Amino acid sequence: MKFLISPAKTLDLTSKPNNNNFSLPEMLNDSQELIDTIKPYTPADISTLMKLSDNLATLNVSRYQEWQKEHTLSNSRPAVYTFMGDVYTGLDAYSLSDEDMNYAQNSLRILSGLYGLLKPLDLMQAYRLEMGTRLRNQRGSNLYQFWGDIIVNKINDSLQEDELLVNLASNEYFKAVNKKKIKSMLITPNFLDEKNGQFKVISFYAKKARGLMTRYLIENRCETLEELKAFNLAGYRYDHQQSTEVAPVFIRPEHAQPKK
Repeated sequence: MKFLISPAKTLDLTSKPNNNNFSLPEMLNDSQELIDTIKPYTPADISTLMKLSDNLATLNVSRYQEWQKEHTLSNSRPAVYTFMGDVYTGLDAYSLSDEDMNYAQNSLRILSGLYGLLKPLDLMQAYRLEMGTRLRNQRGSNLYQFWGDIIVNKINDSLQEDELLVNLASNEYFKAVNKKKIKSMLITPNFLDEKNGQFKVISFYAKKARGLMTRYLIENRCETLEELKAFNLAGYRYDHQQSTEVAPVFIRPEHAQPKK
């Protein structure tokens, strides 16, 4: 089983990873091309392009200027210990064992606007470039056109025969994967929380649930759809009535939600 998650806007650049292993991104030539495309942009350009505050725009222009193709432990950090946000709160990579991280390194992939596809321990440098950014480049008018089939081809290369691909990424990021060309069964779990007597997607909870399921798949070494359906962390349970084979639904009643 392989599973995909999204990156995060916020970054942890200070905490010390509890795993000394690392790997290198496989598409750094493509990343360099994107950096070369965006380097001439001014803070005002970035502010307009990405709808960022002046301070954030200035910070990220500085990051583009400082980005180097050579990734080392002195200028980069492993991706899974760098991204923050709700998905990564649910995943809680810092509490995974070395054996869990070895499994994750083989099974988990992080979609990225700049790097295309990252393994958990791939080194990355600080950046802000969301997949939905309409950055004109030599391959098209946005990042979806830039990456084309590169990402899905890389995913297919990693899939064994009859191995499941589980999509736990956001719609914005998964659009970068050409679904028609995925060579194995694609599973997209959905997470619904009860509010006022109705079950619906609540973004904050759904993001964390995707991280929780990622952790569950890692810790339990899940390989089958039935094993995935047994996910039961944080009060979620599989709901047969609302599920289809490729879109399993997990629901959580209001009383099981975290107290606000």
